[in-house]
Amino acid sequence: MKHTTVDGFRIEYLDIPAAAEGRPALVLLHEGLGCAAMWRSFPQHLAAATGCRVVAGSRAGYGASDPHPEPRTPRYMHREAERALPAFLAALGIARPVLIGHSDGGSIALLFAAAFPEAPLGLAVMAPHEFIEEETLAGLRAAREAWAATDWPRKLARYHPDAPRVFREWNDTWLSPAFRDWNIEACLRDIRCPVLAVQGEDDEYATLRQVEVIAERVPGARLLKLPRCGHVPFKDQEARVLAALAEFLDGLPSA
Repeated sequence: MKHTTVDGFRIEYLDIPAAAEGRPALVLLHEGLGCAAMWRSFPQHLAAATGCRVVAGSRAGYGASDPHPEPRTPRYMHREAERALPAFLAALGIARPVLIGHSDGGSIALLFAAAFPEAPLGLAVMAPHEFIEEETLAGLRAAREAWAATDWPRKLARYHPDAPRVFREWNDTWLSPAFRDWNIEACLRDIRCPVLAVQGEDDEYATLRQVEVIAERVPGARLLKLPRCGHVPFKDQEARVLAALAEFLDGLPSA
């Protein structure tokens, strides 16, 4: 892992150099309990499949990045998209990335593309959220029960120095009454770049409606609905995700 300073925070990141010239930089944005290390071998496999530079950072408060002192609010993903992510890209000298976001990271990618329409070359979002569904709430409640009854805290502690705080901030925020009206569907109309939206048919936190609204509101958006796939497509169906990403990247305009 390398480190840089973003918005006053020391941020860890993985940076795999490009193997081919003229390829875009791919920036991976992790989910609500994730970090750079929790992508596991996916960044290396993605770099090998595409020849692109692949960057994966841990947001402030995750992994080995500095803690974030501000209380979590329903606008925490807007803060990441509009403030932290632009600073991170500038620090690494990445001008026109392809953002590849998972779950929270997918929502952040969508918000970034809406706020800065000319910045991304493309977006690939896996299991993104644009609104709250009953399936989302049910999945979060089940996660809370699993956290209390299994060895999940021990496993998550491999990646985060304060795993209970990471889980609590994620779970409590999404289950809070203040978050029930969270909705970013309106921002989708402002996205101008090509979008690939991937959703598992067995996602425990959402229905396929989450990606269908992207297709309805972003002209030309492509959908990939994966059978026998839950909330983590890059793990459950890695080969299909890698193939879809390679095809998507080959169809993008030059940076």
